[in-house]
Amino acid sequence: MSSKPRILTGDTPTGRLHLGHWVGSVKRRVELQSTHDCYFIIANYHAFTTRCEKSAEIRVDCLEIVRDYLAMGIDPDRATVFLQSEIPAIHELCFLFAMLLPFNRVMRNPTLKDEIKVKDLGETYSFGFPLYAVGQCADILTFRPVGVPVGEDQVPHLEMTREVARRFNQIYCGVDEHAEDHDHVKLGGVFPVPRADVGKVGRLVGIDGKNKMSKSLGNAIFISDPPKEVEKKVMKIFTGRQSPTEPGDVNNALFQYVEAFIPDAARVAELKDRYARGDNLGDGHVKKEVAAAINELLEPMRQRRAQFEGRDDLVLEILRKGCARANDTAEATLEAARKAAHLQFFPRSVTYR
Repeated sequence: MSSKPRILTGDTPTGRLHLGHWVGSVKRRVELQSTHDCYFIIANYHAFTTRCEKSAEIRVDCLEIVRDYLAMGIDPDRATVFLQSEIPAIHELCFLFAMLLPFNRVMRNPTLKDEIKVKDLGETYSFGFPLYAVGQCADILTFRPVGVPVGEDQVPHLEMTREVARRFNQIYCGVDEHAEDHDHVKLGGVFPVPRADVGKVGRLVGIDGKNKMSKSLGNAIFISDPPKEVEKKVMKIFTGRQSPTEPGDVNNALFQYVEAFIPDAARVAELKDRYARGDNLGDGHVKKEVAAAINELLEPMRQRRAQFEGRDDLVLEILRKGCARANDTAEATLEAARKAAHLQFFPRSVTYR
């Protein structure tokens, strides 16, 4: 067991990772590797909620995410990268946690509602789609982290996780319902009540200027995009401004990119001042600076990623080691939860052949 505080976060494999993932969560993960015991989950079962007929694609996406992680600076020697599907304790705890949440509480989750609307699922979604909200609680609590680096849109999911941790500790561990969150483990609870750790940019808007950056909406700039593709996409960022002498709104999508990716604070302030005054500063000029800054950020990532292109063997070995470590932690949590809930009859363990 590490003496460092533990965090857990991860991604559903829906394709390559993009700049929204970087600023919303992954950048923070890279920073925390030196100071925390880090677990990063690839939630491949969650991908089945809307793509169950495309299982082969999901498998490929899992490997692509690992390549993106490595490109962005995740170090598998300092962080545990693993597959949700390889950790049976997660699925057992999901079933137990489902008993602790009223159905209408799950369906009130605002992130769930947004996804149903954005993905235009109507009433056609599977029973597994709302169940994945409970599954996320299990993904997190199985590893008993104290913090969860997330994008702004995932905070409601985490709040439900916090509710589950409190309820389990109260029902099965005798923790007082009025206990402070940070005292739950000290008072005998199995699960800490984890806090959200939101990145500097909680929600990066896509190049359409309206929706959150997303592969499915076609408005994303991917970590693996070549320089010309990045430039082409940045030039599409919508602002609605007509003229370089027209005073501009520095709260628009373009200036979210300015603040997120241009590292020189003085230059950012200068651009905002001139843009707001309509001081002959066109959108095209600002976009060129943004594209150059993004490409400067991505170039070392592209170089690191190239080392793993076509090398599934290297990626799978990283995952095999990560899953073995993750199962050690997960089984210890499950054993504690089973004991607290009077479900422990025989000892067990998980091994890989």
